[in-house]
Amino acid sequence: MLGLTNRKLLSGLLGLAFLLGNALEATPVAARVTPTAHFKHLSVPILGLAIGHAQRPVGVVSHVIIHFKDRSDQEGLRIRFDTKPGKFSPLAQHAVKWAIERVAAAAHLETLSWTVSLTFPNPGQTMYGESLSAMVGLSVAALAKGDELIDGRSITGTITEDGRIGKVGGIPQKVYAAYDEHLERILIPEEHDVRDDDWQIPFLMHVSHVDTVDNAYLALTGHRLTSSLESSF
Repeated sequence: MLGLTNRKLLSGLLGLAFLLGNALEATPVAARVTPTAHFKHLSVPILGLAIGHAQRPVGVVSHVIIHFKDRSDQEGLRIRFDTKPGKFSPLAQHAVKWAIERVAAAAHLETLSWTVSLTFPNPGQTMYGESLSAMVGLSVAALAKGDELIDGRSITGTITEDGRIGKVGGIPQKVYAAYDEHLERILIPEEHDVRDDDWQIPFLMHVSHVDTVDNAYLALTGHRLTSSLESSF
């Protein structure tokens, strides 16, 4: 696992590379210098599963770098998944696209000018599954709205069509991995996956069930999804 300092450095370097890459695109000079285009990037913790000893699933905490650009045109939402250093499975890509669109719809955000690029900074590895999608979708909304994520928090789950946090498996293993990585609060779907056995929350670990994107966003940022009202959440 990358240390906090190294993760911040990697995030900064990847963000710089993203900006330079956009500046060097084969487009007219006038199109490159666009005062109304805004670039942001963010490294977010992702809770997942890997196969450990004896072929049993174990929890892991990885990071995804999200690059966000608010363009000057209205030519439609563009989502790009980098294939290096690591890459995203087709299922993960599909889930992330739906999550971004569904959270934006719940927040009444217009996405026609957005470009979102995702980087998985683990060389040679692939991020599988759907459980990253809620964290990515909510984080993209935060970038668009200008809200900061509260450090040490993450969510595992999907975003359903009606704006709820969809269930995923492996919750116990993911929570234990988050505890080992010193994350302070984990958000999990309200609906329980029947494949997960009974488990105990680690000492001093804060685990919260969330049912909607509104509640999840509030817990991750301290802000309302559809207004600027703050909370002590």
